Amino acid sequence: MSHVFLPFSFSFLVVERSISDDSLRRYVQYASESCIQELLMSASVSVSPASETDKLGNRSDGWKVLTLENGVEISKRRSGSLHMFRSRWVLRSVSPQQFITVANAIDAAKQWDSELVEGRYIKDLEDNLSIIRLRFGDNSKPLFRKREFIVYERRETMEDGTLVVAVASLPKEIAAGLLPQQNNAIRGFLLQSGWVVEKLEDINSCIVTYVVQLDPAGWLPKWFVNRLNTKLVMIIEDLRKLVQTTAPH
Repeated sequence: MSHVFLPFSFSFLVVERSISDDSLRRYVQYASESCIQELLMSASVSVSPASETDKLGNRSDGWKVLTLENGVEISKRRSGSLHMFRSRWVLRSVSPQQFITVANAIDAAKQWDSELVEGRYIKDLEDNLSIIRLRFGDNSKPLFRKREFIVYERRETMEDGTLVVAVASLPKEIAAGLLPQQNNAIRGFLLQSGWVVEKLEDINSCIVTYVVQLDPAGWLPKWFVNRLNTKLVMIIEDLRKLVQTTAPH
């Protein structure tokens, strides 16, 4: 894992609401490293070996399997007051390059809730590093109603060809400096989340791991948030259908 030296302390970020593009780039590169490593570790266990799961559905790596059917695994792991959720799917006749075209923050948000009223790139820091705004409307589901998220998106290709997309919210002070919060909006937080897309021996198939941990903020009980978060990781099938409408790579 590489480390990027930050020329400022975190306390500086809390005080200052404005940040230069260069400092923002350095911060996001640094912050996204831990997100990428978390995603790779979450994808490091094979999809369904029963020997690695105890009678309660718990794995040795802390993940608890909720459902496991037809090669699709939905699992969760406690992380603070909110659980982290993971889905793993083997996609046949879909190459990693095909799936990665829809493995992005905006396409995922559209699948979370059809009432996404705005999904746009605020700033491109590098070819593989962007800042995105996701805004949901008054008619959205309770988890997203009147909420917005200011997130970074970093895309990397590992040496073995594995594709990783890391997505997480910026700290609220930095987000406010880039885009002031509207009075009627609740700014939620997408914690360490994203995709790992691994190629199989069959060149046109892949394993997709999707991890999400979302705090919508506002007055929602944690148990309610955790229950709805479970459904967010089940969008891979919808994204697979979206891939089928795109030209093959």
